Amino acid sequence: MAIAGNAFDPKEFQFLVAEQDDWGTLNPDSSGSPDNPYIALDVDSIGSPTLGVTQVLDVRSGSRVLQATDFFQDIKGSIKEISVSGTATTVGLDLLLSNLTGDASVPYAMASNISTSTLTSGTTNQTGQQLLSIVYKSPASGKDLAFKDCFCTNLTLNGDANTEGGRVKFSATFKTGSLVADLTNSSITTDTAIAQNNYFMSGWATGTHRSIAGIAESVLSSFSLELINDVEFVGLTSTGFEQATRAGEASATASFTVLYDDNFTGLFETFNNQTTGASQGVTLMNPDSSIGDGEFGFKMASSIITDVSFNEANLMMLDVSVKALGAGEGSSTALIEVGC
Repeated sequence: MAIAGNAFDPKEFQFLVAEQDDWGTLNPDSSGSPDNPYIALDVDSIGSPTLGVTQVLDVRSGSRVLQATDFFQDIKGSIKEISVSGTATTVGLDLLLSNLTGDASVPYAMASNISTSTLTSGTTNQTGQQLLSIVYKSPASGKDLAFKDCFCTNLTLNGDANTEGGRVKFSATFKTGSLVADLTNSSITTDTAIAQNNYFMSGWATGTHRSIAGIAESVLSSFSLELINDVEFVGLTSTGFEQATRAGEASATASFTVLYDDNFTGLFETFNNQTTGASQGVTLMNPDSSIGDGEFGFKMASSIITDVSFNEANLMMLDVSVKALGAGEGSSTALIEVGC
């Protein structure tokens, strides 16, 4: 075999996501049916999928060397994990937030009484963007990596006033318990190209709408919001796991780097003197008092401070972490709301 004599730039790769209708069936290209648009996320890095292949490399008795007959590999009982990061744009963020929260429209919310939700191998014609297909679009012909039955389990949204003008970025993690759909796919094309509908921290122009655990008028240097809604896979079959359930703690946490000014000089005392069983107040980062469509922001109606520390920059800053609190096991009040 001769040297191939070609190479590819990492920026030539694309990361495509589409709503999937039927469990076990990769969302087809436009020639197929049912067909949902494949959306190109604005990625800085496509990452690399973790295939989760099970291998046993133990040397059996009778030899000091691993023999071919000793080697074992299985792909059915593995969880595939996919991570990607980039710039948050409306179409892509709508799809990811809807899938993770289970909410079909803005404001995307997880309720205080959020329950488990299950999809199975018998799921067809699913709605509400509960199930996703993902394709790593390769510049090499016929070498696209395609994954079906995917769930967004972790989404982080962050921004830094000194980086890209405070443009909001994202990182997302997806999981699937099904066999890989195709590692040599050539049929999928981009239906919705990247659009420059970006979001910026400068959209939070009103100080009364920049509150951290009940303290308004925060002057921010950076922020990070993390949403988690994990999935457990059970019921091993020849095609992978036949059931996926949203389970475990659903959570929303945020961290901020904020100016150490008269509004926040007492934050160490506030953190130290929090009351057991009580919220410290609302955490809100938004252009308005309520979360709406077309504007990026988030709201924790109730939150507590989980950490405070000095950040010695050119000006003294504080690093502050908060976590959203539910309104009660029987309450449908939102734990977290996010708009875009």
